[in-house]
Amino acid sequence: MSRVGVEESLTDVKSALQEKGYDVVDLHSMNDAQNCDCCVVTGQDQNVMGMTSDVPDASVIQAKGMTAQDVLQEVEERMDRTS
Repeated sequence: MSRVGVEESLTDVKSALQEKGYDVVDLHSMNDAQNCDCCVVTGQDQNVMGMTSDVPDASVIQAKGMTAQDVLQEVEERMDRTS
């Protein structure tokens, strides 16, 4: 299953992804984003932890204004595109 990095404060997103079987990793720093297929950040700060420019192998989803289900759907769509 795909590995998804999720910013710590997004507990509802983490729960939704885990329920679907995703391997969820807490994002504390850029090192945590390594080996993730996708990263979910709050989007409150532009370029959070430098991720929008420094994670070329992973998709970055800014969850600002999205529900946990919206984020889950976006992750699933991105994982389908990369499969």
